Amino acid sequence: MKTQRPSATPTVQLDNDRVIVTRWDFPPDGETGWHRHEYDYVVVPMADGVLNLETPEGLKEAILSEGVSYTRSAGTEHNVINGGEESFAFVEIELK
Repeated sequence: MKTQRPSATPTVQLDNDRVIVTRWDFPPDGETGWHRHEYDYVVVPMADGVLNLETPEGLKEAILSEGVSYTRSAGTEHNVINGGEESFAFVEIELK
């Protein structure tokens, strides 16, 4: 039986005709739930941390550093899970 993880909390900071800016706050073991990105996006980690990514290709681990951004393309599908023992946050900037 799969254990229920706590949910990550999205807070939309800006949504206009060009971008959507969302801060994601994760408790330990918190997850976004499976989703598909409709837009290209940039992630800016607010702290160092480890994310576990459930993807159609299997489980992947991403080690993130505070302030070191990365980008992904529209169409990315995954469930993002905080793999650390502390709370974690990042800002996601979707490009419309």
